[in-house]
Amino acid sequence: MATIVVTSEEDPALSIVRFTSELAWADAGPEVAEPQVARLCMEAQECIVMGRWLDLASLMLTSADLIFSKVSEKDLECIFTIICSLVTKPESLDEALEMAKLISAKVTQQANDKPALRLKILFNLYNLLENPYSKFYVYMKALNLAVNGKATEHIIPSFKKMDSFVKEWNIGTFDQRELFLTISNILKEHKNSAKDSFSFLTKYLTTFSGEDAYTMSEAKEEAVRAIVEFVKAPDMFQSDLLDMPAVGQLEKDGKYSLVYQLLKIFLTHRLDAYLDFHAANSTLLKSYGLVHEDCIAKMRLMTLADLGSNHGEIPYDLIKDTLRVNDDEVELWVVKAITVKLLDCKMDQMNQVVIVNRCTERVFGLHQWLALRSKLTSWRGNIANVINTVQANKGTEDGTQAMQGLAIR
Repeated sequence: MATIVVTSEEDPALSIVRFTSELAWADAGPEVAEPQVARLCMEAQECIVMGRWLDLASLMLTSADLIFSKVSEKDLECIFTIICSLVTKPESLDEALEMAKLISAKVTQQANDKPALRLKILFNLYNLLENPYSKFYVYMKALNLAVNGKATEHIIPSFKKMDSFVKEWNIGTFDQRELFLTISNILKEHKNSAKDSFSFLTKYLTTFSGEDAYTMSEAKEEAVRAIVEFVKAPDMFQSDLLDMPAVGQLEKDGKYSLVYQLLKIFLTHRLDAYLDFHAANSTLLKSYGLVHEDCIAKMRLMTLADLGSNHGEIPYDLIKDTLRVNDDEVELWVVKAITVKLLDCKMDQMNQVVIVNRCTERVFGLHQWLALRSKLTSWRGNIANVINTVQANKGTEDGTQAMQGLAIR
């Protein structure tokens, strides 16, 4: 297959029109092909002279689409690089956006055919655009293409920069919802991405605040999903889901109130509350794919963290009774809590107590802020006392040295 070589004698866009139209009409024979190629080239030339960039992009895309399966990926990339470069021509950002929409629509057709190449074309288009919203539009098209073409591995690395992207795009609430939910769903299908998927899901839920009940109801299913994913996750022990209006609406919902109650147990209660809930709602838990034994294990760790937040020293007997374990299992569960960084503590085996230095709070609300304020106030007072003591001792030491100096004279 021939490779496109753009020379300085002809406008690159016109060279592409000539190349693609010749290939598109090649099977019709010279008598038919030559007039058609000449017509298309003349039309392209008029668009260039008149500055009708949107029309030129449409003309080039039509020809390029006809030969997509006839040329190499290298040639296709070259063709679309020149087509995409047209978005830099218009003075109007709105016209550039319309061109980006036109190019994106054509590229995202037949997503299963060369999806990696199509994504590469869209990323190239993205980098050529100036308008932040145009960039966002093309990125969303790339997301959907990656999903439909089963090529999400090519776009997942960009998620790490999403905070800076969202700031750059300056998009509204509706667009943020679509973005965060799409990313969460993509990550949900990838191994070892459960935490990241949950993170974007909570970002989606956070966008619902102050809306009417009808709008808020759009988030019900995802709020339930977030609760179930949090309960299932063996390595997530802290969450602010209870503070989100999108989740709070479930509390009095006829269908999902029990799911909300389950979340509240995991974040504010102890093991006994979960066991009572399971006894009455075991079928519900199974319907959401929750395994009772896994829930007990997680609830024991979260209960132990709760004990740590309320006691500087936790007796072994209290751990045994609260976690409902045997004597020889107490230290095992303490070690597990240390391993997942729920507790920073020491075990005093002689006195049968756990001495807590720090523990992870399951929720961080008003009560936790007040407790932190109290600790900071206490620490500030202690530091002030230390400074005063040091200064007093320094004054005494300076006075003693002065007296010694007089005695020497």
